[in-house]
Amino acid sequence: MNAERPDADAAHWEAVEEATELLQEGRVVEAIVELRRVILAGPRNPYAYHFLGVALFESGENAAARDAYKAALRLAPTHLGARVGLAHVLRLLGDPANSLREARRVLMTSPKDPDALHAAGLAQMALGEKAAAQRDLTRFLETGPEYEAQVEVQNILQMLGLGNDDEDGNAS
Repeated sequence: MNAERPDADAAHWEAVEEATELLQEGRVVEAIVELRRVILAGPRNPYAYHFLGVALFESGENAAARDAYKAALRLAPTHLGARVGLAHVLRLLGDPANSLREARRVLMTSPKDPDALHAAGLAQMALGEKAAAQRDLTRFLETGPEYEAQVEVQNILQMLGLGNDDEDGNAS
C-alpha cells in the first residue's frame, strides 16, 4: 500500500497481526481493544483503522465502523477493502447513494471485485434500481462467492422476481 516506504507498510501489517488473529477467532471485543491500542501507538496505520472498521461492523456499531473506514481511506485512499466496507456501512446507515458511489470507485479500479459488485448491487436495490442491481448481483454470483453469500443474493433476486429462470421456468 505504501510503495514509497515498504518498511512502513510491513510495520503496519505487523502491528495489526494479533488483532487480525483475534478477529479470525471471533474475539471481536478483544480485537477492538487491541486495534485501539495499535492506533494510539501509531495513528498513521491504515490497516489498524480498516480492521477496526471490520470489528466495529461485526459488533453492529455501524456509525463507528464508518468513521474507522473513512480514517483508513484518509491515510490510504486506494485501500479497496476499506472502501468496500465503507460502502456496506453507508447502505446500512441509510445512505445508499454514497454507498453506491464508494462501490463504483472500487469497480473503476477492479471491475470484477466480488465484494464491490455485492456492495453495488445491494446499494442499487436500496435505491430501487432493479436492472442495475440484477446486473451487478449476477456478476457477483459469477465470481463463485461463499455459499452463504450466494444463497443470500439468489434469494434477493428471486424475491424481487429478478432471478434467472431455467428452461423449465423455475427460478435459479
